[in-house]
Amino acid sequence: MIVLTTKKQKEKDNEERLTKAMDILNGVAANSTTPRNIRKTVKDTTIALQEVDLSVSVRAANAISTLDDLSQDPNMPSYARVTLWQAVSILESIRE
Repeated sequence: MIVLTTKKQKEKDNEERLTKAMDILNGVAANSTTPRNIRKTVKDTTIALQEVDLSVSVRAANAISTLDDLSQDPNMPSYARVTLWQAVSILESIRE
């Protein structure tokens, strides 16, 4: 019973972290001063985070990989890079 409760709590925490990261990413995607290619990739990443076919940790790992590559883009404004790093930090805390 305790294991089940802990598992459900962990799932709830992971979903909350995922939602928080998606909110941050949506802010970057909605910012008109962010270059178009970066906004598109961030939107695509947000959509991929919502896929229910994969586990939360797999979705987070895929998003981290994409965002890490994106943060290396020389056209990335510094404020957007820092914001993406914040989302990556939240996604890294997701564990199963």
